[in-house]
Amino acid sequence: MKPRISVITVCVNDLDRSLRFYRDGLGLATEGIQGEEFEQGAYAYFDLQDGLKLALWPRASLAHDSGLPLDKPSATEVLLGHNASSCAEVDLVMEQARLAGAVIVKSAQKTFWGGYAGYFQDPDRHLWEVVWNPHWDAPD
Repeated sequence: MKPRISVITVCVNDLDRSLRFYRDGLGLATEGIQGEEFEQGAYAYFDLQDGLKLALWPRASLAHDSGLPLDKPSATEVLLGHNASSCAEVDLVMEQARLAGAVIVKSAQKTFWGGYAGYFQDPDRHLWEVVWNPHWDAPD
């Protein structure tokens, strides 16, 4: 397996609500909901960096397609990270997420390892970390 990921899919309960959160609230670019002509096929893609896409797909559709039972989600199973270029950018993104309807789990603050980070949850409780790491360069 080559070390690459091209799509990160988060499953949601309400595709329209999640689309509004990511598109209107966080400002991510998308062509909107597609695939509605197929049963269990509706989804939305957001272009991130370097060909990486964030996909939203209804939980019930993934359960149907995979053959697995629809299970109770856990907010601590996966963490999505947004690497910022400064502490000020962390604060701006956290405020943007709050205004978009995110639940602030932990306000941005200095970390034990010398960075600066905060946590929020999207409307489906997916956990995001917004972080400035003094040892990494944030991508543009």
